[in-house]
Amino acid sequence: MMIYDTIKSPIGMIVLAGDGEALQLVGLPESRHPVPITSAWTRRPDLFVEARRQFDAYFAGELTDFDLPLAPHGSEFQQRVWQVLRTIPYAATISYGELARRVGNPRASRAVGLANGANPLSIIVPCHRVIGANGSLTGYGGGLAAKRYLLDLERHHAPREHFTLS
Repeated sequence: MMIYDTIKSPIGMIVLAGDGEALQLVGLPESRHPVPITSAWTRRPDLFVEARRQFDAYFAGELTDFDLPLAPHGSEFQQRVWQVLRTIPYAATISYGELARRVGNPRASRAVGLANGANPLSIIVPCHRVIGANGSLTGYGGGLAAKRYLLDLERHHAPREHFTLS
């Protein structure tokens, strides 16, 4: 059974979904992979109070690292990529090539890109911090405008030394 709620954010309505114990999905408004809320899902705002509080603090520039129980579904490789994404510091960016290197397979830029794009926990697992090798903003499941907003938000609230391209 999937339990969900929605929250308002500066980038639009975000869907939070999980099993009541852990968050499994964060759906962004302009996502290429929208969260499919069905009649079988149950809306329970009371179970997402802490997630809502942390998202509000993040968008206010007061939270740099989420601390929520997470249970994303994905392959072993995807899970490894998502774990590495969580190590990218607030306001920092890395390239897909660097992400592949950190995952342990420097030649797997395309594969890590696909795993990055399949990230079901946007923002919390900061796939928006992965950019092109030349520093350009490349694809983001929530849309490039949202990616730009998130990176600008973090850069605005982080100490200068935090946002370097690796």
